[in-house]
Amino acid sequence: MPKSLLALFVLALLPLGGCMQTTLSPSTDASMTVRDRQLLAHTPYAQANVPEQYLRHIVDYPRKEQPGTILVDTDARYLYYVLPDGKAIRYGVAVGEEAMAFSGVARVGRLAEWPDWVPTPEIQARLGPYPARVAGGPANPLGARGIYLYVGNKDTLYRIHGTNQPEYIGQAISSGCIRMRNEDVIDLFDRVKLNATVVVLPPGQNARVEAGPSWRG
Repeated sequence: MPKSLLALFVLALLPLGGCMQTTLSPSTDASMTVRDRQLLAHTPYAQANVPEQYLRHIVDYPRKEQPGTILVDTDARYLYYVLPDGKAIRYGVAVGEEAMAFSGVARVGRLAEWPDWVPTPEIQARLGPYPARVAGGPANPLGARGIYLYVGNKDTLYRIHGTNQPEYIGQAISSGCIRMRNEDVIDLFDRVKLNATVVVLPPGQNARVEAGPSWRG
């Protein structure tokens, strides 16, 4: 190969090589426990075909939140876990309809694996009678993990949690909580710390994180 052509070939590969070195894919299932694998191997729901943009990616993150912060962009249906060096892990989520959604700044007040679900009186009135407590498991609406949002010492009753309805990822649905694919909430749960800041943007306030270079996880 002539030297001039070889040089052009090497230059053409440089942008790709740089991208590969500066972006890392979070492991798809390394955070799963033996129990997780057992329960998720026999889910009572069909695995949904979630659109590509709502799968887990590492993206450029130009905002000023500190690493370890969670930010939820309710309009775009994305949750960001802020990393160092201007990066974030972006997950697709389902959010609550505007009249029922939480917005504001909270903290992670509790973390739970395969949490039980205790329907509130409002949920009972809206959805019909449920048992007073639904045991944790793949049929439970809270899914594999629960991240409980507190303001001060008060439980807001809003959660970031898994779901047994992954087909709703990317939509606004009647429940006010923030739903993630079980695989994604397990990944997030393994990263987030107790008392971490959670910022939930209200409808109409976009995070303005442009869709730039990313790496799917």
